Amino acid sequence: MLRVGIVGALGYAGAELIRLLRGHPEVKLTILADKLEKPVALSSVYPQFRGKLDADIEPADSERIAQETDVVFLALPHKVSQEYVVPLYKAGKIILDLSADFRFDDVTTYEQTYGVRHLDPKLNREAVYGLPELFCEAIKKARIVAVPGCYPTSVILGCAPLMGKEYVDPHSIIADAKSGVSGAGRSPTPATHFPECNESLAAYSVAQHRHTPEIEEKLSALAGMPLRITFTPHLVPMNRGILSTIYVKLKSMVDEEAILKRYQQFYQEAPFVRVLPVNTLPNTRAVTCSNFCDIAIVVDARTQRLIVLTAIDNLVKGAAGQAVQCLNLMRGFPETAGLL
Repeated sequence: MLRVGIVGALGYAGAELIRLLRGHPEVKLTILADKLEKPVALSSVYPQFRGKLDADIEPADSERIAQETDVVFLALPHKVSQEYVVPLYKAGKIILDLSADFRFDDVTTYEQTYGVRHLDPKLNREAVYGLPELFCEAIKKARIVAVPGCYPTSVILGCAPLMGKEYVDPHSIIADAKSGVSGAGRSPTPATHFPECNESLAAYSVAQHRHTPEIEEKLSALAGMPLRITFTPHLVPMNRGILSTIYVKLKSMVDEEAILKRYQQFYQEAPFVRVLPVNTLPNTRAVTCSNFCDIAIVVDARTQRLIVLTAIDNLVKGAAGQAVQCLNLMRGFPETAGLL
């Protein structure tokens, strides 16, 4: 059995990793850790695990983690994660990092976006962006995988089949995304406090969200040219889920059936992307607690625009589930192991 550790087990993504990896047929959870001064019982933080996994969450010590694991999932905040990636990588561990610290090809873009100096730009060049539907072969050979953000997952999967196609204007992309409150993490803020966000829908970080450069870098690589997109996130008073509505200008009219066929062919080998039939639209309830991304396309002939809609669970396909999917590819397990 593969010995697996989770650092960042106190957070929502950490809890999802525990839920998924408990049922994985090829792994054994050997250590749960977080930035703590003393151990706390997992069941005292997440009572749903009482009687299922009676373990402690320990103070995160890189040396002990390296001794107890073969693979480490890091579900830590941006800027903090790289402090653990560097020593664990040197110790020979396989690492799946859910933060943004190793997602960017361009370290300067990362440093400008997150306001922090990267600790190891050379190591950053070895990291593979963990979107299996696009980078499957590279993930299989990687030792460090940078798991994508939740918003980037929903937008990139929605746009990827269009990149390089002459009938769309890739410079016209507008993405309107709505996320459940868990996307903001477990630490409460005034904006995510229940009385503030309940019965309210609000945009935030308009024209300056830190996931925008991540989306642009990956779509630019797929398109073979520098791209800029308009991305606007919204906070929705629900626990989990992301629905993204993406608008792209058509340079020439193409019917829905032709574009639908393009999406179906593009994702025919992707077990977790469901391209929906014409006249069927995605919703977050259909993907809750799953690793699926549901995609629908609509051609608006009146405005000559293509509308792409995607739905994911931000904590699963947008975080923990995608990380487990990457692990499966890295270790040669069935891609769906522990996820269906």
